[in-house]
Amino acid sequence: MARHRYLWVACLVLGGLVGCGHGGPRGMPPLQTVPRVDLDRYLGTWYEIARYPHRFQAGCVGSMATYSALPDGRIRVENQCREGALDGPVRRATGVAWAAANDPSNAKLEVQFLWPFRGDYWIIALDPDYRYAVVGHPSREYLWILARHPQLESGVYQQLLGTIAAQGYDVRRLERTLQSTR
Repeated sequence: MARHRYLWVACLVLGGLVGCGHGGPRGMPPLQTVPRVDLDRYLGTWYEIARYPHRFQAGCVGSMATYSALPDGRIRVENQCREGALDGPVRRATGVAWAAANDPSNAKLEVQFLWPFRGDYWIIALDPDYRYAVVGHPSREYLWILARHPQLESGVYQQLLGTIAAQGYDVRRLERTLQSTR
């Protein structure tokens, strides 16, 4: 039952994002994305290092996302977390993503978990070797720090906090995600 609740809440939240404009909050410049994303290199598993808290991820630990190519050029998105503890029940939500039509950089994606609702997924920081990334939303209400491994070096994390703050995000809202130490 919790698995279905997670999916529906994620869909409702993303559905609420459909009407959001692409400008920043009042008085802020628009959110800046990275200049270019090689989507083939972006595919694979990403571990959530930190996030802005939202109801649809309440109680989630060990969160991760796996992206894989679909034959039609879109990307399959599978979000997964453990409920309450690293050995807790698994919750999953599966959707699709694609590059925004008006953005040749591939840094602005749209993600959809339930038709017709979709949300913006903008890559605002990306390691040249695709070891870590920061994903946000133009409203600055959503933010995730992702990495290819469950742990991220402290110096890199601190550097990303500076990047995030420069983009107009409140870094005090970030919550670290409990991950395995493997």
